Amino acid sequence: MSEDTERHAMKMAKKKAARDKIMATKTDKKGLIVVHTGKGKGKSSAAFGMIFRCIAHDMKCAVVQFIKGGMECGERNLIQEKFSDTCEFHTMGEGFTWETQDKSRDIEMAVAAWEKSKELIRDPANTMVLLDEINIALRYDYIDINDVVTFLTEEKPEMTHVVMTGRNAKEELIEIADLVTEMELIKHPFRAGVKAQIGVEF
Repeated sequence: MSEDTERHAMKMAKKKAARDKIMATKTDKKGLIVVHTGKGKGKSSAAFGMIFRCIAHDMKCAVVQFIKGGMECGERNLIQEKFSDTCEFHTMGEGFTWETQDKSRDIEMAVAAWEKSKELIRDPANTMVLLDEINIALRYDYIDINDVVTFLTEEKPEMTHVVMTGRNAKEELIEIADLVTEMELIKHPFRAGVKAQIGVEF
């Protein structure tokens, strides 16, 4: 064994020992409140990755889409066609608010989506519930942030994971979350005149 290889092995052994010591202290399990926010792309994509992990482990889960009802969605198609016995999927929105141009209808649909969300979260059979683009509904005050925070802190079952996506997450939501990821926009093809494409955006 060369000196360089031996030095590397010793360094990695020390790193592993330190890592194992840290991991030995991480023994708690709980249902997480997860927020994916920010201007960058990938918030819903990352959240659906978590849903597909649950499906892969045959764990019951559910999705509520607050906004994207009028849009094609590859994840929705796949789940409804192949995994509907494991994952409930509810598309409650009718498109982005600038497309519907009907505030009262948007509020009505958002409230209905939140009621369905509470029903699914309360169901102990569901390991994870994804609330896709709920942050948009909260940003426009279509649903009450205080109601959402109170429900998640007081009524969410202890072991249920709730994942919420969308730009401009409210500070109140960030405060109670266990995991918050902000997607940072560095570069996007839309700015160069490239439209949303199947397999990438939807």
